[in-house]
Amino acid sequence: MTLNEAEVASAACRLYEAEGTRRQIGHLSTLHPGMTIADSYRIQDGLVALKRAGGEVPTGWKIGLTSRAMQAALNIDTPDSGVLFNSMAFEDGATVPRGRFIQPRIEAELAFVLHTRLSGADTDVLDVLRATEYVVPALEILDTRIERVCRDTGKTRTVCDTIADNAANAGYVLGGTPARPDRIDMRRAGAIVSRNGVVEETGLGAGVLNHPARGVAWLVRRLAEMGQGVEPGEIILSGSFIRPIETGPAATFTADYGPLGTISCYFE
Repeated sequence: MTLNEAEVASAACRLYEAEGTRRQIGHLSTLHPGMTIADSYRIQDGLVALKRAGGEVPTGWKIGLTSRAMQAALNIDTPDSGVLFNSMAFEDGATVPRGRFIQPRIEAELAFVLHTRLSGADTDVLDVLRATEYVVPALEILDTRIERVCRDTGKTRTVCDTIADNAANAGYVLGGTPARPDRIDMRRAGAIVSRNGVVEETGLGAGVLNHPARGVAWLVRRLAEMGQGVEPGEIILSGSFIRPIETGPAATFTADYGPLGTISCYFE
């Protein structure tokens, strides 16, 4: 770790303000060239503390950077994670108000909900499956409070910027048909994602670390390093099996998960 406590607190406050004002900030990785992933999670923790102090309630976790393509793009070989809040939840078929986000994008994935607490540094896929009450289709809404491309340097944001920015998460939609983990083949479960009736992306669960539960196991092992775990009832977005889709105004997104049903949302 290279950032001191004052620098971490300042970065967290800037991100919190950026989300509230819908005004992006510059790259933290440019301001602090030596910042590490550990520093980024410290900033994220500070941001989460500010959101909790503002009355937001954590509802679970999101896992990102689970595909080889996304990891290669950011020159990293591990996923990242962020915290979900009640303010991020949208009903299936909901309208997302214009101006709610800065540069929103959509991803499709499976969400896990556990029936027993899961913790431990040796957690594996089978542990996750045994602890899971059900999986359900999900759309994740991404946003960035940090410029994707720095206006001053022309550089693309780094994984440190993304992690500090609560893993770029902004919203989520759950819907379709919940399923017991032993009733579906999650590697072959997937979605056809359309914008205004035009298919934009398709994908299968195997695109997420070869099995969506593998991302959940990674999250539990990471949390174990801080003495934490995943609690029953928490929502875990296990990682997208499509590339992020830009939303734009007046756009209806529909994800067809086949036997698991359909889920949608509309951006004003």
